[in-house]
Amino acid sequence: MDKTLRNKWFEDWFNSPYYHILYKQRNFKEAELFIDNLIEYLHPKENARFLDLGCGKGRHSVYLNKKHFEVTGFDLSPQSIEYAKQFENESLHFYVQDMREPFHCGSFDYIVNMFTSFGYFENEAENYATIDAVSNALNTKGIFVLDFLNVEKVIPALVAHQSITMDDIEFNIYKKFENNFIVKQISFNDNGKEYNFEEKVSALKLTDFEKYFTTGNLKILDIKGDYMMNDFNLITSDRLILIVQKVK
Repeated sequence: MDKTLRNKWFEDWFNSPYYHILYKQRNFKEAELFIDNLIEYLHPKENARFLDLGCGKGRHSVYLNKKHFEVTGFDLSPQSIEYAKQFENESLHFYVQDMREPFHCGSFDYIVNMFTSFGYFENEAENYATIDAVSNALNTKGIFVLDFLNVEKVIPALVAHQSITMDDIEFNIYKKFENNFIVKQISFNDNGKEYNFEEKVSALKLTDFEKYFTTGNLKILDIKGDYMMNDFNLITSDRLILIVQKVK
């Protein structure tokens, strides 16, 4: 990949120990409930091959693997993958991988991209490259599950500033909607040193994903609006969960 596409905000922030400090109290019980509901919905065969794309430290890959599936976890953060590798076994493996680059063509029955791990890129070409890589990695009629935020609900409800204290570090978080990105600026002091990080996710709508999928030979089968797998509602749903199948 062109070096100009590297050194983005997510490479620094996701590989920082402070990222894991700030988000260490995320609701993993809710995440595992989502996986349970998703598996009940999909009815995959035992030993089906899953790819957890953007797996972080591997917690959800491990949970999928415990359900007797073959699981591969990809993440851009070397530190996260180094941590996840302690859980590897014959049917669970982790690799450092940029989702924009090709990987394991035709290898997976299911690819899951959970908890808004898409939309970080500055231009459309990178989004298309990611979808092409996903499509190429799926078996024929393989399923892609993309879990994204519902921008129609999130943007009007943005909180401009909040302060969160974790491990005696006060994180000041500022949110705004700017240039079609939801931007989160994170500032804090640790041991007398000031730190500033940024998160940006593109405010992608259903119509944007439909456009990406068409060029990637992918078809939307269903749309869910929360981790209980209720149907999607444009105004009230917290999530935009797309169940997509490779058609060629």
